[in-house]
Amino acid sequence: MLNNSPKKPIRSLNPTELMKSVFSDRARTNLLKKYEQKAITWLVQRIPPAVSSNALTGIGFFGSVVVAASFILAAYFSKYYLLLAVPGFMISWFGDSLDGRLAYFRNKPRKRYGFALDITFDWISVILIGFGYIIYADGIWELFGFGFVVMYGWEMIVALMRYKITGSYSIDAGIVGPTEVRIVIAAIMVAEVLLPGSLQYSIGFVVIVLFIVNIGDTRKLLKIADGIDRKEINDKP
Repeated sequence: MLNNSPKKPIRSLNPTELMKSVFSDRARTNLLKKYEQKAITWLVQRIPPAVSSNALTGIGFFGSVVVAASFILAAYFSKYYLLLAVPGFMISWFGDSLDGRLAYFRNKPRKRYGFALDITFDWISVILIGFGYIIYADGIWELFGFGFVVMYGWEMIVALMRYKITGSYSIDAGIVGPTEVRIVIAAIMVAEVLLPGSLQYSIGFVVIVLFIVNIGDTRKLLKIADGIDRKEINDKP
């Protein structure tokens, strides 16, 4: 039996219903999920009508440019420019986290367009930040900038393959999501100002952790894909 009752206006939903509606297209598992979703739900209700989802995507990308610039300025002028990464990551989080959520809040989601745009700008942002680190780093330590881009790209590919295979899209790797990664890298850059030389070792550690996480996520995905394939073969007459 079809439900022909009119859809409840999103602005009239209670806070719990509103949060579910805003995040209806994806499940989150990251450590800061509860606090992040509450903050995003509060913020989307206060974004001026003139500000579009595309504008927020641009704002988020600008934040990544600021992070990349902080590395470059620190390389040529002073390590204190690394502190620009903190507001840079905050701007990046604001734009990147709210662009799609704003579209769902306004009941104007463009799932395919928004998905393609978001992935494209996320990838360019990672390349820019990795490039900025390579300029800042010396000698063999530059390889960790390349390694970070590769590991993050690998995780993005796994997320896309998971979406293709299972129909479920997730931007988190267990309890770690983009927000947690931003916080960790921002903390590492602040630590570099206080303890010069610590950044190379910290980024090296992050790359190793991402490699281990990617191996685990890839194995899980392959196991799921194998199970689906075997079921399809067994179900054939």
